[in-house]
Amino acid sequence: MREGRGTAIQLAPAAVIFFGLFVASSVFYFIVSFWSVKLYKLRPDFTFANYAKAFEQQWSVLLFTLELALAVGAITTVLGFVFAYIVRFKAGRYGPTLLFVAIITLFGGYLMKIYAWKTILGNEGVLNTALESLRLIDAPLTFLFYNPGSVIVTLIHFLLPLAVLPIYSSMRGITDIEMESARDLGASAWRTLSDIVIPRCHTGLIAAFALCFLVSVGDYVTPAFVGGTISMIGSNIQDMFGRALNPPLGAATSFIMLFASFLIVLAVSALIKSWRPR
Repeated sequence: MREGRGTAIQLAPAAVIFFGLFVASSVFYFIVSFWSVKLYKLRPDFTFANYAKAFEQQWSVLLFTLELALAVGAITTVLGFVFAYIVRFKAGRYGPTLLFVAIITLFGGYLMKIYAWKTILGNEGVLNTALESLRLIDAPLTFLFYNPGSVIVTLIHFLLPLAVLPIYSSMRGITDIEMESARDLGASAWRTLSDIVIPRCHTGLIAAFALCFLVSVGDYVTPAFVGGTISMIGSNIQDMFGRALNPPLGAATSFIMLFASFLIVLAVSALIKSWRPR
């Protein structure tokens, strides 16, 4: 009894912060999503008009955002798996160094990475300048920047370390004896990967995808800096809360996005869990 009470006391500050910052705020904005606005003033109400308007106005943008975030989540998870596999099973004594390099990039700052890609891919960036200096092109390649591709590349660069960590953590549970036993029994590299590594990494793969996908689907900074004129749902929600002064519509759009994202994460999780040894 005393141990349980002591644990509860220790967890109480974290629980208060979690419920105050996340649960209470989410409940508040869920209630606001049913309110209305008149003359830029909130009016407590109960109407589904905000959800209907959000579906009508934002459906195409939401679909584009989900597709882009799905691509970022899938690519980043695959790259994170490959990197974690190399660190865990192939790099030997250099594995911890590679993992440290991946982790240390998290301290570089998000905006710094965005500006780095602007410097690399811009019309007067490093890549175009190098190609022009080598006389491989006569004019800058404008398609490299201000498009969905540049948004995807920037988000992958930022999220890759976050994908590596949960996958590598899952691989830590796979012992060298298991891998050696599979090789001694004549299993090919693919059979070992399929029968041992991937099934044991389900949790890490799901966590990596969910993290990368959810960050991408709600991001509005990257599209603003490297996306050019492309419109993503996060940018539109920001405008609803800011320039349009319409929090109910912004809240309704946010919960539609949250629900759609939840369904996609569930579907991808079920797909990953369905992997069976081949």
